[in-house]
Amino acid sequence: MQTPEHSPERPASVSAPGEIRGPQRGPEEEEKMIGRIIRAYDDPVIRLYCWGRFQILRLGFLQEIGQYLPSEGRILDLGCGFGLFSLFYAMRYARATVRGIDRNSNRIAIATRAARRLGLSNVNYAVGDVTSYKLEGRFDGVYMLDVIHHIPGETVMPLLRQIKQILKPGSRFLIKDVDTRPTYKRWFTFALDKMMDYRAPVHYWDSARLRSSLESLGVEVHQHAMKDYLPYPHVLYICRLPI
Repeated sequence: MQTPEHSPERPASVSAPGEIRGPQRGPEEEEKMIGRIIRAYDDPVIRLYCWGRFQILRLGFLQEIGQYLPSEGRILDLGCGFGLFSLFYAMRYARATVRGIDRNSNRIAIATRAARRLGLSNVNYAVGDVTSYKLEGRFDGVYMLDVIHHIPGETVMPLLRQIKQILKPGSRFLIKDVDTRPTYKRWFTFALDKMMDYRAPVHYWDSARLRSSLESLGVEVHQHAMKDYLPYPHVLYICRLPI
């Protein structure tokens, strides 16, 4: 089932994928949360980077994604980087425990310091490559934001299978990535990806192909494009395990 495009200015109502979860804070309060997170980093360059990431995946997108996450239990952030979004969701869902995984040990150290500075005890981090890290325990929710197109294509299905294995029945995992079409949006995204890190591999998945791969795992998949004022071909995949 393909759902229509949603605007990041207002979270979409949840129907087939499930109910809205978690406390509903006002936009002003959550904007302040974002400001606190950015100020928790020491390096002004990292603060600038974080500000840029929040401009791309801004509050409307975070609310859109966050409504599908559990308000309590264990949440996994794969490819967490400096911990921007795991810190946001840890602040938003105080009864949840968020775990972030990233292969860059320096970024993990920076995320850990930021969490300590923010006084967040419900978020923790570990160094590991998402394509080979052995995930342990069971989780109530998993998300990956702009990770799929930065890992080798042959590692995607093994990663998705591992995610399914660690999720509890009826739980969701969320993938925010970019489509290959329209072409001009793909090239705009490619240029910015290389500007952020010219060494990082980039392999965009056609949305129909990624959806088909997800459905082959035996999970229920809903997807929709996410409108943006910038020409990004954002797509959100909401995947639910059978109960």
